[in-house]
Amino acid sequence: MSQERQARMADRIRVLIAERLEKGLRDPRLGFVTITDVRVTGDLQHASVFYTVYGTDEERASSAEALKAATGMLRSEVGRKLGVRLTPSLEFIPDALPESAGHIADLLREAQERDAAVAGIAAKAAYAGDADPYVKPREFEDEEVEVDDR
Repeated sequence: MSQERQARMADRIRVLIAERLEKGLRDPRLGFVTITDVRVTGDLQHASVFYTVYGTDEERASSAEALKAATGMLRSEVGRKLGVRLTPSLEFIPDALPESAGHIADLLREAQERDAAVAGIAAKAAYAGDADPYVKPREFEDEEVEVDDR
């Protein structure tokens, strides 16, 4: 199977599941879910559906349960609308994107604080030796240079 076909199928599955979730499931446990990515295996038999849930940890857990309970219904609907001979199995995986983004934001804030501390230290710093440690070429204006005219 070509990777192009894999990518097309993954994108189509993502759209179909997102549309179905937008219409709503009859499960009150389902929170505000966003489908972030779908990856299909090379043989098109399995689809990993990555999602995020906006809300608390309890809302994430209850949404995960709701998605797990609705997997069969979502798979049959995807299979009906895809029009392929074998419908891939669906696996819902919570996407670590928000946690990763939060961690990256923390690291960037820490780096910024360290940069500010280094800038403060550098502003008060003085040269250890001469202000300009580089050797300048000698200037010959004041000296008379003897020229040998032999």
